[in-house]
Amino acid sequence: MITCHIHVAEPQDADVLLALASGFATSFVVDGAAFQTAFSALLADRDAHLLVAEQDAHLVGYLLGFVHASFYANGPVAWVEEITVAENLRRHGIGQLLMQQFERWAATRDARLVALATRRAVPFYQALGYEESAIYLRKLLS
Repeated sequence: MITCHIHVAEPQDADVLLALASGFATSFVVDGAAFQTAFSALLADRDAHLLVAEQDAHLVGYLLGFVHASFYANGPVAWVEEITVAENLRRHGIGQLLMQQFERWAATRDARLVALATRRAVPFYQALGYEESAIYLRKLLS
């Protein structure tokens, strides 16, 4: 496992996060202006949690998640929207550290569960104790 520091994103992290997000997106092209608008809004959103992984003074990954009210879980649920680690540093425990930190935050928000969608990383999440529970569907609106 690589040693890294996980912390909440700060305004000065925007440029590196834009580059990481651009590498994460496989179905969309990340627009810089839209990213900046979203980044500012997310830093101010109490229900959003944007974590970064830092190694040797370089950001090498991030996790973006939210907590929101639900009926089915009898309380709030947490949702991991995006998580990525620099390709050359994958499989070294950084993603696990990001998930653990997010889970701790979700617990402080009284979340009943953490959920996410994935196509490529099912074994990773299963190793962290996650189980399959639904099929993820989407409809593009624009």
